[in-house]
Amino acid sequence: MARAKSRQKLPGILAIGLVTLTTTLWTFWGVGEMYYEGWWGAWYNRLPYLGFPAVCLAFTLLAVTWPRVGGWILILAGGAFTAWRWARQAQVGDLTIEWMLSWFPASGLLVITGALFLLEGRYRRQRRAAGWKPPQRWLSRNSRYLFAVGLPLLTALLVTIFFVPWLGERFDDGDRGARLIEGNGVALVWAPEGPGWNWHPLEGHGRRPSWDDIALYGVPPVGIHEERKLGYQEVHATRSDIETTGLCRYLSEDGTALKPEPQDVWRLPTADEVVRSLVQAGDNAGCTWDGASVAADCSRQPNKDTPLWVADESPIYYWTADEYDAESAWYVAYTGGLRYGGSITHQPKHWGNARHGFRCVHEP
Repeated sequence: MARAKSRQKLPGILAIGLVTLTTTLWTFWGVGEMYYEGWWGAWYNRLPYLGFPAVCLAFTLLAVTWPRVGGWILILAGGAFTAWRWARQAQVGDLTIEWMLSWFPASGLLVITGALFLLEGRYRRQRRAAGWKPPQRWLSRNSRYLFAVGLPLLTALLVTIFFVPWLGERFDDGDRGARLIEGNGVALVWAPEGPGWNWHPLEGHGRRPSWDDIALYGVPPVGIHEERKLGYQEVHATRSDIETTGLCRYLSEDGTALKPEPQDVWRLPTADEVVRSLVQAGDNAGCTWDGASVAADCSRQPNKDTPLWVADESPIYYWTADEYDAESAWYVAYTGGLRYGGSITHQPKHWGNARHGFRCVHEP
């Protein structure tokens, strides 16, 4: 009899453990990403990163209280989110078995957890029918809630403790003009505020320029457009395009306007040049890169500081002039790939979002 009762309790124990694990993972991701990439501009820019953790926590409390209702919600929500996330990843051409397995704890696991909650609901009714009553002690009676809520909240607290000092060290001198950054074997003038620095002509379409957009700027019709240009619907731009029709070629000498004809003053920097120009507290961070690793070797931890970055804008990566292959190009994170998140890696050339910016350069 005791063994049968233990078997009946097992689905509920596993379900609470798994749903808490999923919520904790989403909390770690959401709070971490909020600090890493969402900490800019108005306060409401941070809210989307807390959406998934909040929804997961609500589902958790619902399932712990009403296992049958919560179980079905978890199955439907987990299945729908998994299908959506896989489809989105397939659209960017990066849906792999490794990627699907890495996302399983944060999506597909909800389906399994929901099924376990359905079993828990069934066994809970049987226990109550047999005369079972909740423990009288408050701590024992609410232990499942304390565990399910306490672990995600503890995770959020630890992530906050990790990030807050780093955010407090960000340096912004307010100068958005052309800036000379030198040292570490590189001396470059970086474009001022305007079309040569994080230009956002597609703001109404919800994305920033892709590598293809930047490289094909001078292809008629000149400019960055939502639709892919004639002759490039099925192919991507190349390093040669960056050098011949790239946006930076058309930037005026003072960097404040785009001209109808190439000016040949500015260019897009290489990945090595961006890495060597990373900064911390306004000074060069002393970073170098071997050309392949996801992280640089730095004397000091780079931050999203002036004169290279803008703390109150969304880009946390800069596109570079370097191709990885025919389909993708290199970009560099403000962290140099160190600390939490971010890396020196590559994305599809047609990929454009609010976190990928660019900045033209020229020699002093």
